[in-house]
Amino acid sequence: MRKHIEGFIAQLEDAFSIGEKAQFSISKKKFNNVLILGVGGSGIGGTVVAKNALLKAGLPVMTCNDYNIPKYVDEKTLVIACSYSGNTEETLTALKKCQEKGSEIAAVTSGGELKRICVLNNYNHILIPGGNPPRTCLGYSLTEQLFILVKYDILPQSAIEELKLAIELLKSNNFDIKKEAQLVAQNLFGKIPVIYSTDKFEPVSIRFRQQLNENSKELCWHQKFPELNHNEIVGWASGNSDLAVVIFRNEDDYYRTQERMEFMKNVILNKGSSVTEIHSKGTSFIEKALYLIHLTDWTSLYIAEKKEVDPVEIKVIDALKNHLSTLK
Repeated sequence: MRKHIEGFIAQLEDAFSIGEKAQFSISKKKFNNVLILGVGGSGIGGTVVAKNALLKAGLPVMTCNDYNIPKYVDEKTLVIACSYSGNTEETLTALKKCQEKGSEIAAVTSGGELKRICVLNNYNHILIPGGNPPRTCLGYSLTEQLFILVKYDILPQSAIEELKLAIELLKSNNFDIKKEAQLVAQNLFGKIPVIYSTDKFEPVSIRFRQQLNENSKELCWHQKFPELNHNEIVGWASGNSDLAVVIFRNEDDYYRTQERMEFMKNVILNKGSSVTEIHSKGTSFIEKALYLIHLTDWTSLYIAEKKEVDPVEIKVIDALKNHLSTLK
């Protein structure tokens, strides 16, 4: 896992090159919405891309992490299916339903059934290198989905330029990122992590939660401001010293939300739990998101190493897949 996280920046660069070279046949139809299909390690890229698109696109961009699709999906929906292996059953089931609705289909995959479907139906698709745990290939899935949205004119070309800047940001801050990640890991080690962010950066919280689950073998949860101030804040009344809170902060967080964060910090600290703040760097959403993601990916690895657990092992997921394979 260490080599995968260490290679994240190089992966982004390779993914950028693949995206630039991808040849698409673009439909002239006008789309009303975009739906991104994907779950787990194959789905997190779409979660980040969808949030970025909602900030920039002139139409709804949503994600689907299930077998079923929204009722609104039709022939004027652009569907992006992302499955690293190409064999993710939830994604393939949802894709079939989108095909039945006559949707425009594009895909990101390393092969498998999804590649076969794309080739058979002449769907636009981008192939990425295979053979790795899906969660280690976020750089590929995220980058290629951004390129797809730009190729379909859903996102402006500036989205690609921002990605370039994000790669340079990670390069110039790589040492400091790892250093801060070690400090965050020390603060969280032996505790139950609680992850807080704004709604805008919830994809970063989701990624961190997933990495703690899979790499660190930790249970944890996440919530977002300001929603948590209307419910979860009350749950802190009883306090819990076994919890350790992480708050993602950004210079441009809405000023009233920043005040909510400060108030919440005091509530948590007064109840005997710790608070670790992680401040993003960069200008655009994608710069800030990738900075925080890379830092917390390292954090999850450092916690795994402290616990002396294998960050790659996912035997329980494999057992679930084997069980499901027995069903008709």
